Amino acid sequence: MKLTISDVRDKARSDQGRKMIRYTMVSIISVAVAQVLLAFAFGILKWSASWSNVFAVGVSAIPSYYLNRAWAWGKRGRSHLVKEVLPFWGLAFLGLAGSTWAVSIAHHHVHHTGRAFQTLVVNAANLGAFGLLWVAKFIIFNELMFKHHPEVLEDEPALDGRTGLPT
Repeated sequence: MKLTISDVRDKARSDQGRKMIRYTMVSIISVAVAQVLLAFAFGILKWSASWSNVFAVGVSAIPSYYLNRAWAWGKRGRSHLVKEVLPFWGLAFLGLAGSTWAVSIAHHHVHHTGRAFQTLVVNAANLGAFGLLWVAKFIIFNELMFKHHPEVLEDEPALDGRTGLPT
């Protein structure tokens, strides 16, 4: 099967394609925020790799949640604690644990080098750890957390907007 530009454009314009593009954009923003904060805390403030990572991931997760919920999946109103907040933060803490382990291991292997190189390696380890989680998070967000559920069941009669009576 040959993939054409038209096919790619059509997929990008679909609801699923738009979600993937917006999710990718939110991820780019979140990664940029986390990478800057990690480089600042580790490279300039000279915090440990682990604490720098905890700081960077913790701060960057806040705008990530709100941007994903509102922009990528178009959800409005109050967040649902069990269906949205807890799973998101569970995934954030899973990413935090994995990336903290990765930056600690990476720093251990380059601790004898200059701080600038250590900072690059620590940032790369953080990026790699979150890269592994990226696709899984899209599937979880799309299929479980922020999935739109039809408000009217198919087997219920449609109601007239003025009278509230079945049409």
